[in-house]
Amino acid sequence: MTALTHEAPEVTEVTEVTETEEEPEAHGGPEAPPRADLDEALWQAWKTLELPEGFHAEIVEGSIEVSPTGRHCHGQIVNRLRRALEKFLDGGDHVAYQDMNVIHELTAYVPDLFVAPEDDAEHVTEDGLGLKASCVEMVVEVVSPGHRAIERDRIHKRRAYARAGVPVYVLIDDHDGHGTVTVLTSPSPGEAVYAAETRVPYGTEVAIPDGAAKGFVIGEAITGPRRNA
Repeated sequence: MTALTHEAPEVTEVTEVTETEEEPEAHGGPEAPPRADLDEALWQAWKTLELPEGFHAEIVEGSIEVSPTGRHCHGQIVNRLRRALEKFLDGGDHVAYQDMNVIHELTAYVPDLFVAPEDDAEHVTEDGLGLKASCVEMVVEVVSPGHRAIERDRIHKRRAYARAGVPVYVLIDDHDGHGTVTVLTSPSPGEAVYAAETRVPYGTEVAIPDGAAKGFVIGEAITGPRRNA
């Protein structure tokens, strides 16, 4: 999905002042606002957004990103995946969610699909805006065309979900060669990285290794055949 981005104010890096350096006030220059204040301002702005039907907004690494509903191919993969996940999870304590905010501190995401407890009352944020990221077992993003959309899912959301401690991040990517499925696990929130990665081409089955969806297989029935093969 192509995103319309409202960037947060740029933060000037503040370095430690040594004995030979003059503080900014000596030149009458303004100090950069604290990062926490910028995050709070972004959060308040996000909460007041009123978007037309078919759009959603997320806070991704210091930006509010507004995205339209995905194209047919995107929606087709998401719907196939949800139907298959619902069957796999049937009778358990977890379900597949769509079109809902996942909140971590002062950030908000709307994954294409995610797995969380069906009995979610204790995991709803106090303001009722979404579910806490701490209850999410797995998120799935289906990459949409466009440089910014691809960068968002492959790089920014990868870091964001790892930072939030989401155990499994699945990336279904039409735009990586002939199509790939990447399963990322073992998040390190402090470093904002996933330590383990399995990446396979469309047409090759890959199983979820951990969490409530452990053993669920993503293959050609969900992604379709290799793109442009």
